[in-house]
Amino acid sequence: MNFFKALFGGSEETPEQKQKADETRKFDMFKYDGVKAAKMGQHDYAVKCYKEALKIREDLEVRDYLAQSLIRTGQLAEAYEQLETLAAAEPENTAIFIQMAQVAHMMENYTAMAQACERALLIDNQNARAHYLYAQACIGQEDMINAIAMLTKAITLKDDMAEAYLLRGQTLLKMGDASGADGDCTHLLADYATNEDVLMLKARIERAKGNADAAIEAYGRVIDANPFCIDAFKERGALRYEKGDMAGAKEDAQHSMELEPKDMEAVNGEYSAEGIEQRTRQAYRNINPLGL
Repeated sequence: MNFFKALFGGSEETPEQKQKADETRKFDMFKYDGVKAAKMGQHDYAVKCYKEALKIREDLEVRDYLAQSLIRTGQLAEAYEQLETLAAAEPENTAIFIQMAQVAHMMENYTAMAQACERALLIDNQNARAHYLYAQACIGQEDMINAIAMLTKAITLKDDMAEAYLLRGQTLLKMGDASGADGDCTHLLADYATNEDVLMLKARIERAKGNADAAIEAYGRVIDANPFCIDAFKERGALRYEKGDMAGAKEDAQHSMELEPKDMEAVNGEYSAEGIEQRTRQAYRNINPLGL
C-alpha cells in the first residue's frame, strides 16, 4: 500500500490531519443536528448541539443559531451575551444590534436596549426599525418626548410602518393628546379596520374624548376581533356602569371574570416548554404589535 502511494505521489494521513478531519466531522454533526432540532421546535436540544459544536470550533453562523434557540427557550441573558460576541466580530452589522435591542426589550432592560439602538444608528441612521426600537426604549425609561421624536423619525423614513403609527398614537394618548392620537388611529383604520390593537386604541381615544357611545361601539368591535380580550370587557363594562346600563355592566364583568388568566403554565412548580414559547411569542408581539 505504501509503495503505491509513493509511486503515485500520495502520502499517508498524518495524525494531525486525522484529528482535524475527525473534528470537522464532529463539528458538522453537532451543527446540523442542531439545525434539524431547531426546525422541529426542539430548541433545548438544539442549544446543546450548538454549544458542543462551538467547543470544537468558533463559528459565527453557529453562534447566531445558538442565540436564536436561546431566545426560544427563554434564556434571554445568555442569548444577549451570544449576540454581543457576534457584534464584536461584526461591528458594522446593523442587524445584530437590532436583534440585541429586541432581546433587551424582552428582558425589560431599557438601558441596554437604548445602547443597542444607538450603536445601530451610528452605522445606519436611516434605519426605521432602529428608531422604532429606540422609541420603545425611551418609553420604558418614561421619556415620552424623545419616544415621540423617534417614532416620528421612523414614520418619516418608512411611511407605511404601521406599528410606529400605533405606538405613537398610544403614546400620545398616554400624554393626554387624544386629538393627535386620533390622527394616527384614523390613518391605521384605513388599512387595519379589524385589527384588535388599532380598535382598542380607537375605543380609548373616544373614551378620553368623553364620547361614551362611540367608545362602547369601538370596544364591541375589539371583542368581535378577539372575544377573549379581557381589557375590552373591563373597560366597556366601566363605561356601561357610568351610563347606568347595569345589565350591560354586569354582563361585561361576568365575561372578564371568566376570562381572567390562570397560571396554567406551572405544573408542580415547573414551567412547560409550551409556556416559555408562548411568553416568547408574546414578547415578540409586544415589539411588533401588528405582526408586521
